[in-house]
Order: sequence, then C-alpha cells, then structure tokens
Amino acid sequence: MTQRAVLAAAALALLLAAPAVGIEPYMLHIAVQILLWSFVYTAWSLMGRFGLTSFGHGGFLAIGAYTSSLLWNDLHLSPWVGIPAGAAMAAVGALAVGYPCFRLKVVGHYFALVTLAFGEVIRLAIIAARDVTGGSLGMTPNPVPTPSLVALQFASKETFYYIALGLWLVGLAVWWRVDRSMIAKALTAISDDEAAAAAIGINVARRKLAITLLSAVMTAVGGSLLGQYLMYLNPDSLAGINPSLQIVFAAIAGGMYSLLGPTAGAVLTICLGEFLRILFGTHFIGAANTIYGILLILFIIFLPRGLVGALDSRGTPRAPYNAIRRPSSAAQ
Repeated sequence: MTQRAVLAAAALALLLAAPAVGIEPYMLHIAVQILLWSFVYTAWSLMGRFGLTSFGHGGFLAIGAYTSSLLWNDLHLSPWVGIPAGAAMAAVGALAVGYPCFRLKVVGHYFALVTLAFGEVIRLAIIAARDVTGGSLGMTPNPVPTPSLVALQFASKETFYYIALGLWLVGLAVWWRVDRSMIAKALTAISDDEAAAAAIGINVARRKLAITLLSAVMTAVGGSLLGQYLMYLNPDSLAGINPSLQIVFAAIAGGMYSLLGPTAGAVLTICLGEFLRILFGTHFIGAANTIYGILLILFIIFLPRGLVGALDSRGTPRAPYNAIRRPSSAAQ
C-alpha cells in the first residue's frame, strides 16, 4: 500500500471510531453537519471545476429538503421514498435551467445569473406557498414518538453520524469516478474552448447537461438529509443567495479541483459559522455572509486552488493563473 492509501485507511478508521470514544454530543453534531455539507460542496465542485459556476444550488438544496418533508408530513411517505423523489424534482429543475442555457450557449457570468435567478425563484415560491410550506416561518417534519429507521429519526446522533459518513464517502467516490472518466476530459476541453471541443466531435450541450444533472441530484439528496437531521426547514437557510454563496465559498476556499477540497471548505465554513455565532450572538446577524464574501475575494486572488490545492503544490514555483485553474487529476 502507498503512503497515501495508509493515511486514508487510518483516517477512515478514526472517523468510524469517533462516536465510540465518547465524543461530546455537541462535537458530534458539528461533525454530522460537516459531513453532510461536505457532500453538498462536493456536488457543487463537480460543476464548478469545469467552469460551470452556479449561484443557484440553494434551489436544489431546498427542492430536496422540502419535497422529502412535505411527502412525509402530508402523505406519510417515508424519507426513503421522499429523498429519491426530491432528487427527481431537482433533476427536473436542472433540466429546465440547463437545457435551454446549453442549447443557446449561455455561458460565463450569464449562466451564473440564470442560476442565481433560479435559486431566488425557488425561495420565493416556498414563501408564497405558506399554507403548505410554512412560508418564511419555515416548517418541521412531523416527529415520531419512538426512534424509527423508516422515518429517519433517531434517539441519538450516532446513527445519523454514520449515515452522514456513508453519504460523504459516496460523494468522494462519485467525484473520484468523474475525475477519472472521459466526461472529465471532455468537460475540460469544453471549458477551455467550446468551439474547438465541438469541432472534434464532443456533444457540448449533452456533456454539460449531464454533469449539471448529477450535481443537482446530489445536492438535493444532501438537502433532504440536512432537513431530516436538523428537523427544521427555512427558505432563507436552504434556498436563495445565502446558502448558494456559502456553497460557492466553501468549495473555492477548500479547493474544488481536489478530492478533499470541499471537505476542507466544510470544516472551515461550519467552524467559522459556529465561532461567529458564539462571538456575536444576535448582535451581528449578517456576520457570516459578510465574512464569507470578503474571504471569497481573498481566496480567489491569493489561493485560487484553495487550501488543499495550495498544500498539494507547496514547494513548487507559482504558476500563472491559467495554468492553475484546472490542475491535473493527480492533485488530490
């Protein structure tokens, strides 16, 4: 086994043993959130690393969370049914946004603005349907009297920790598989020059739509489990610009071109958010988003490859920006 494989096995063993060593409930709560958000950030990086910048992933997050919870509350359908249903709804939303954009060659900041509008439309729709969704006050999935695997409600956080850990590993496996597939090479060529990629036979619209659908579906699954874990859904924390900005910042700060970059971004954002909550309390409500924006600018300028990418390239001469936008797949 290589040194990297040994370190990965040791890290996984440590993560599996964490609940058994008596970790405090608060720390376990933070760990669950880090794992779930890491999955969401990894889903966004599948698009972002190929130049498809989305500011509307909060919309997919909310679609997954609300679909699953509404099916449970109104139709008594288990989250095991609601989560795939939410993923399917997110795929429909991604198709509705992505297909016309990619067919009409809407790229760059125009595509980013379209996705931003999509996230806001989802947020406003949730608020408008207040009789069903609870509107801006939010909603809570109906609790069950006893812990239930069918309802995905448990007496302790340990069970949900292992669910979140499994989901995180699935996210890493998907990222790794995409990174080593032909679609990654095609998308890299498309992000460099769409006309040249089309000239050599790459179906540009189909490739971009495929990665968008995958990213949206994964984000919806993450949103469903986040809502199920927190047992509270709010349009401002799940849809619109606020969660979308958090997703973009975390993926870029951690390193969207690296396997563990989004996870590093999740550790940074969750810990930063908790620190600011304790530091400011209710005195500076917008502290997290303000600091996210400032840090995002700094990371784009000084660490375009993110924290993990910077550590991977330590000791090597600084390359021009164009050369470090998409490092080789070996950088993990």
